[in-house]
Amino acid sequence: MSLNFSGEQRSAFLKALGTETLDILVIGGGITGAGIALDARTRGMSTGLIEMQDYAAGTSSRSTKLIHGGLRYLKQLEFKLVAEVGKERAIVYENAPHVTTPEWMLLPIIEGGTYGKLATSVGLLVYDFLAGVTKQERRVMLSLDATLKKEPLLRKDKLKGGGYYVEYRTDDARLTIEVMKEAVRRGVKAVNYAKANELLYDNGRLIGVRVQDQLSGEIVDIKAKKIVNAAGPWVDTIRDIDGSKQGKRLHLTKGVHLVFDQSRFPLNQAIYFDTPDGRMVFAIPREGKTYIGTTDTNYTGDIVHPRMTIEDRDYIIRAANFMFPTLNLTPADMESSWSGLRPLIHEDGKSPSELSRKDEIFIAPSGLITIAGGKLTGYRKMAERIVNLVATQLQTEEGRSTFPVCTTASIVLSGGDTGGSRGYSQFVQDKIAYGKSIGLTGAAADVLVRRYGSNVDRVFELYKLHDKEAEQYAIPGEWFASLLYSIEAEMVATPHDFFIRRTGALYFNIEALQRWKQPVTAYMAERFGWSASETDTHVETLERHIRDAVVPLSAESK
Repeated sequence: MSLNFSGEQRSAFLKALGTETLDILVIGGGITGAGIALDARTRGMSTGLIEMQDYAAGTSSRSTKLIHGGLRYLKQLEFKLVAEVGKERAIVYENAPHVTTPEWMLLPIIEGGTYGKLATSVGLLVYDFLAGVTKQERRVMLSLDATLKKEPLLRKDKLKGGGYYVEYRTDDARLTIEVMKEAVRRGVKAVNYAKANELLYDNGRLIGVRVQDQLSGEIVDIKAKKIVNAAGPWVDTIRDIDGSKQGKRLHLTKGVHLVFDQSRFPLNQAIYFDTPDGRMVFAIPREGKTYIGTTDTNYTGDIVHPRMTIEDRDYIIRAANFMFPTLNLTPADMESSWSGLRPLIHEDGKSPSELSRKDEIFIAPSGLITIAGGKLTGYRKMAERIVNLVATQLQTEEGRSTFPVCTTASIVLSGGDTGGSRGYSQFVQDKIAYGKSIGLTGAAADVLVRRYGSNVDRVFELYKLHDKEAEQYAIPGEWFASLLYSIEAEMVATPHDFFIRRTGALYFNIEALQRWKQPVTAYMAERFGWSASETDTHVETLERHIRDAVVPLSAESK
């Protein structure tokens, strides 16, 4: 990497941001902010990014983890949105096949359900057309028997058949990290745990941000010609500081997903199904688990820590037992969960599920540029629109020469250099074979190759170089190599960064998290030079995240 994206260099990065006037400073390190930073830098703009938590810690690590074409937006007649995000998912897949996987989705047709046979067939046909789906991934209509063969757990009464179509599964947090790493490799200065405390003005014109390091308390003033507010659920907080929150505002809704072990919820096939109250829910197999969600409820609580409630948990379990009646799932069967917020644009009189997922741009009198709404799948096009706007403003105000057009559609993301989607399968086989040759089990090598893509070579190198150190800290070699790589190349600063957003262990391998949390924290404490009280704080934070994922918020404590 041309710039060191190490957790140990955070403070140096932040200080460096305070020594120059940037062309553009992005507030927010989710997928939208990361996409904007990458696009701006590739067009020659000096670019900085600050994130008050960890990268992707908000909405961008708490989605349904699908790069999907938005079938349900057909119902809302949002044809343009379906067409755009359908094409975008193919671009993301080509540029980052290690974090994007085609996933055939089964839509069971139930008597009296939202979609009848004809509506499903026509809807999926229109969807394929709008989304530009390739021939081999076009929808197939299935008979009752063929539907049950794909997924025997489905309820058999009232089942008429199914629609079979392709979505794309992703690791949302890792996709964000890979976009950020590519931006940093190209010269973006990005810092996590850096909070915009104040906005700085000159004669009413926004010229910078006063930033506080959330880990050290250090204050740095960062100057920029253009400041973009891409803070997701916090965009109105930034607009409030700017005094420009007029007109349209955010409407936050909460989505909860539950995780079950495959031994208890042995789903063969990803399913998108009707709930008895007319909503649609996904159930998706992944890494030996099945996750199911999501809810869609209005939210006015703590933005930093949205929690699963008993009602959320019970609603999803009821939905699962309705569609898969032989399971008889109970709350005790749930292993983990996550809760995320959708930062939608408020529309009077509309229920949470009816609100548009389109993005909107607001330009304040101070010059603050805000982007709100939107979807994970559409991040690249959102970034393009913002950077086009910034380029036009810089050209007009400063007489700058014309900036190049957006080229991110053809930029391979960090870790994506695997021979494209066509070469990916062979790449995985070859790298797993190499991983086994250096002492890893096939299963461990498989996890590392799929997680890191073409960056796995460095992880393998760390595995070989530090095997004795891994033994010394009583951490398995593959976990230790991942930890070292996360610190040196992915700006991990806390144990929960590592266990939640870099590895997904909190959601999909909570048993391993419980087993290795103590030695991982001990290693990080030694490496980062934490005091006893700092270590205790990090331990408490991780424990709170574990508790929040497992224990619902009771009605009494709301």
